[in-house]
Amino acid sequence: PGKQLLQFATRWYRMFLCSVLILLLVICKLIMTENKERTFIMVKPDGVQRGLVGKIIQRFEQKGFKLVTIKMLWPSEDLLKKHYADLASRPFFPGLVTYMSSGPVVWEGLNVVKTGRVMLGETNPKDSAPGTIRGDFCVQVGRNIIHGSDSVESAKKEIDLWFGEKEVIDWTHASKDWIYE
Repeated sequence: PGKQLLQFATRWYRMFLCSVLILLLVICKLIMTENKERTFIMVKPDGVQRGLVGKIIQRFEQKGFKLVTIKMLWPSEDLLKKHYADLASRPFFPGLVTYMSSGPVVWEGLNVVKTGRVMLGETNPKDSAPGTIRGDFCVQVGRNIIHGSDSVESAKKEIDLWFGEKEVIDWTHASKDWIYE
């Protein structure tokens, strides 16, 4: 009877532990399904010309973020002036607008704006740590290969500027359960 009681208690404890773990998983999934933070990332012409688009996309995928839209285009001068409106008074603005063309993309995931900025590195490559995109691939600030939204609000504004509502795709990545608890 003592051995049977021990086996019963062990089975009961395992079932209880499994139930608690399943409950925690369900709660975490409910929390995570609400997380649809998005960021706008634009590979600048120097990044495209140097063949770094794939490597940049790979880094975001490896981090566990979900690509929800991508576009390769030659932006109009008007679109670039709207995008960089906050820099219009700066002396480098005309040159920036002339120089820019890009392939903008939108990523989705937990804290993607903040994490995306960390992955990009500092605006000036000399201040960027090794392992960041700019730290690994850039030399000069004028050719820092990539733009990333600096806040959730900026990301929404930039996504709305560059993409139509139907261009941003809502889908579930097969590895979601392997990335998020």
